[in-house]
Amino acid sequence: MGAIIFDAGRLLLVRRGHAPSAGLWSLPGGRVEPGESDEAAVRREVMEETGLRVAVGPLAGAVDRPGPAGVTYEIRDYFATVTGGVLSASDDAADARWCARAELTRLALSPGLLEALREWDALPP
Repeated sequence: MGAIIFDAGRLLLVRRGHAPSAGLWSLPGGRVEPGESDEAAVRREVMEETGLRVAVGPLAGAVDRPGPAGVTYEIRDYFATVTGGVLSASDDAADARWCARAELTRLALSPGLLEALREWDALPP
């Protein structure tokens, strides 16, 4: 699961520090821990990767992506709004930044991210 977070017309992205998609830009997010709700997982993962606290909103969309050794990742991305904190890459994020729509086509994005954001009407203005 992941978070779609906007600020001043820009989208928050993190550069993955570890597999899957190490070195590629993606939404902040990760795995849901046992017994954890999607909402709690979004809040935890965003805080761990970016230092930001968020309020989790509605589901933007869901997609299945192939992973290593035949694993399939079920990804659910939620809209979220920053409520506090200071942007700082940490945990498994090598970098974090706000990106304007025009920048998205120039960045090395995780596979299928741009297409999913377009399909869900979740691109920055």
